[in-house]
Amino acid sequence: MSDYYTMIERAAAFIEGRCPQKPAIGIVLGTGLGGLVEEIEDAVEIPYDEIPGFVSSTVESHSGKLLIGTLSGKVVVAMQGRFHYYEGYSMHEITFPIRVMAKLGADTLIVSNAAGGMNLDFDLGDVVVIRDHINLIGDNPLIGLSDERLGLRFPDMGVPYSPELAELARSAAAELSYTIREGVYVAVSGPSLETPAEYRFLRLIGGDMVGMSTVPEVIVAKQCSMNVLGLTIISDKCDPDNLAPVNIEEIIATCNKAEPKLTGIVKKVVASI
Repeated sequence: MSDYYTMIERAAAFIEGRCPQKPAIGIVLGTGLGGLVEEIEDAVEIPYDEIPGFVSSTVESHSGKLLIGTLSGKVVVAMQGRFHYYEGYSMHEITFPIRVMAKLGADTLIVSNAAGGMNLDFDLGDVVVIRDHINLIGDNPLIGLSDERLGLRFPDMGVPYSPELAELARSAAAELSYTIREGVYVAVSGPSLETPAEYRFLRLIGGDMVGMSTVPEVIVAKQCSMNVLGLTIISDKCDPDNLAPVNIEEIIATCNKAEPKLTGIVKKVVASI
């Protein structure tokens, strides 16, 4: 890991060589936000496999490209597809792009995901602002890293998600006449889904939705002193007393239907930053 910071510098230099624009905002285009790529103007696209230190996404719905361009008048750097722990990658590999975004100059991170809704007040397709999270992946992306150039070794996580950015998201939703929720995101390793007993446990400890991403990226973003906005689309209902088999086609259809809402909210948030 002694060369980790050098790898970050090398990746950032490579990207700057392809696109000299300095991004102010990083965006992880997870499930539910893929359509935002169509809104990024004059985008330079760089496949992950060309960037030093980046691994490849093995998830079919994730394209595997880094884009730099203009969104709502701001220069952004966006990941079209993320990496997951269940793909077999280390936490350092999963979060490497976030460190590169920070090195490029981004001081704000917007992350999106699709997740199962355990809060029974949430409906399919709801957009949820992540207020807080619980890390049950069983690993942490800061383990083994003691290089002060990466940030504090023990970063404070008292306010993992920016209240100011959350308020911008709520205001954007109100302007667009969209309902927006707020909740606690639980991150698990996956890729198997949860049992009814596990859903009961996760609800008991305060979880509103459960997924397999986002939290490692947010931990690293906080170490990099970035302001974070997390947004979730509720893709399926996780009521342990009325649990139906998961239908991937229905989940994708739910996310596709909700995507314009999330895209509209993010565009307005970026314009307001």
